[in-house]
Amino acid sequence: MATLLAGMGVVAVTNAEAAAGCKVVYSVPSQWQGGFTGNVAVTNLGDPVSGWRLTWAFPSGQTVTQAWNATVTTSGSQVTATNASYNANIATNGTVSFGFNGSWTGSNTAPTSFALNGVTCTGGTATTTTTTTTTPPPTDDAMAATAAMQPGWNLGNSLDATGSDETSWGNPRVTAALLDNIRAQGFNSIRIPVTWGQHQGPAPGYTIDPAYMARVKEVVDWALADGFYVMVNIHHDSWQWIANMPADRAGVLARYNAAWTQIATTFRDSSPKLVLESVNEPQFSNSSGAAQNAELLHELNTSFHGIVRRSGGANATRLLVLPTLHTSADQARIDELTTTLTALKDPRIIATVHFYGYWPFSVNVAGGTRFDAVAQKDLTDSFDRVHDSLVAKGIPVIIGEYGLLGFDRHTGTIQQGEKLKFFEFLGHYARAKKITTMLWDNGQHFGRTSFQWSDPELFAQIKSSWTTRSGTASSDQVFSARSSAITDKSLTLNLNGTSFLGLRHGTTDLVRGTDYTVTGDQLTITASAITRLSGSRAYGTNATLSARFSQGVPWRINLITHDTPVLQNATGTTSAFAIPTAFRGDQLATMEAKYADGSNAGPHNWTSYKEFDRAFAPNYTTNVTTLTSDFFAEVADGARVTLTFHYWSGAKVTYHVTRTGTSVTGTTS
Repeated sequence: MATLLAGMGVVAVTNAEAAAGCKVVYSVPSQWQGGFTGNVAVTNLGDPVSGWRLTWAFPSGQTVTQAWNATVTTSGSQVTATNASYNANIATNGTVSFGFNGSWTGSNTAPTSFALNGVTCTGGTATTTTTTTTTPPPTDDAMAATAAMQPGWNLGNSLDATGSDETSWGNPRVTAALLDNIRAQGFNSIRIPVTWGQHQGPAPGYTIDPAYMARVKEVVDWALADGFYVMVNIHHDSWQWIANMPADRAGVLARYNAAWTQIATTFRDSSPKLVLESVNEPQFSNSSGAAQNAELLHELNTSFHGIVRRSGGANATRLLVLPTLHTSADQARIDELTTTLTALKDPRIIATVHFYGYWPFSVNVAGGTRFDAVAQKDLTDSFDRVHDSLVAKGIPVIIGEYGLLGFDRHTGTIQQGEKLKFFEFLGHYARAKKITTMLWDNGQHFGRTSFQWSDPELFAQIKSSWTTRSGTASSDQVFSARSSAITDKSLTLNLNGTSFLGLRHGTTDLVRGTDYTVTGDQLTITASAITRLSGSRAYGTNATLSARFSQGVPWRINLITHDTPVLQNATGTTSAFAIPTAFRGDQLATMEAKYADGSNAGPHNWTSYKEFDRAFAPNYTTNVTTLTSDFFAEVADGARVTLTFHYWSGAKVTYHVTRTGTSVTGTTS
């Protein structure tokens, strides 16, 4: 770590209006060949600032390629950062922070002089650089190494694809540039799932194609060169052929052992920051029950452990990761894994589970539209079990995959604000329980060639959760019916240990007491403010507000004008049926389906609330609501089904569909 300290005196510049002075802390938390991440914290030592501009010069010709929490522009070596809409004001002794990704050649010398709104910051400029590629990992301590792996990211649907090539599931070939850019986002570890079976030869050798092994090693070596901790496993083989172990115990074990013998040999001398995981989401088909499942997984885990340890080199002490059955956090599954860990007596083992949330919320079925108390308790119960059974006893834990199952289709399956609350709380609670997390990304989050987040707001919340809490609210939507007079609207603030600072529209602070009031945890936006900000009141979002808190990211609130959606009669088939829908500014939350006798219709017939996207899906561009073939596949022929569409405004609209063979008729009454 290199540290440069400038003079610590405060210089006050006096003019007709204000005194000025500032201090800047510039840090480089990660650096790799040709790139780096920079963080800048600016403390205002003078009178309050409303709107700021920070300037500096890079000594070594570095350039800024991407920034967050500020707009950063460059002209030659000169750099200018200006405030975002939500952090324009800096109180006396207040601090704002922003970050950026940059590139460098030759050297990455830190700047030594900064100016805030034209005034040189001489109140102390501290510069620290930590080059992660040269910092020795704490591999002598499994708990410390696991903590250093936080946060982690999954390179999903690439080398784990079950086709003939890593592109067979739609992602491009992995590049070193992709890994460089993921490292720049602040991730310290990367899980590289690998499916080996389609690249293995026949018995008895089960030889892995040398070209494929070399490709996996190439990607692993790129990641290690970037300073990542890297986890490699046996992935979809778990359900492709390992699951057949109850029927072919000897054959499956021979193939599994052959695979790990070759993998262990290949990576025998790799950096100790390479971590090996025995198998992903282990499962067994047609077993006799829980006891046999536990026995088979114990055999796989212990066999893997012995093969890797006996292969020598760095593998003799390499960190190894062992999963529970199905990577479940259920107590019985944790207890089964604990039995294996006790038998192995190896302090260099990490336990792993996966977490995709409370299932009805995770896929949006059975009315699970919100991250409510039930969904939150599912999370806390899971993390508490893992902590109390493993972490508290000195066994480190990695959540090797986390996310929401609805993301497998697209991230819009779960409403945005509810999604943000889930990830905010998950990051917080994982930190509290000392559990390392690895975000599952099959290409839907970080663009594999664009190197941009598909949902920057989501990633900002995830990244913030790694270090602090953010305030949220009961909703990110405030609906006002155009057919009615505008009234005051209230939201419940979830402060999460923060303090509420204020409400802002763009760069303008709204006036407390006039535009909004706060009583306890109730934020009320006044009718006069909604009227002014809604303008002509076109259907949809008329204005976006930012609720700002003392830490974390702001909470976005959309002011929406709506009226009850209007549906029309329609005809179609079981494979192509769409209801013309004038959404009129509203958005669909869920749909119920019942027969005339009140029983539940369609798939998941234990609930009247159907699965979003699987059974139905709104399209706000084409103004239709589609009922899928999956839905009609489980609707009785000739029966009339009453649908109830629930919208986020609280509106409900009923509709009727009748299936006759493959023909479908839909009516509004």
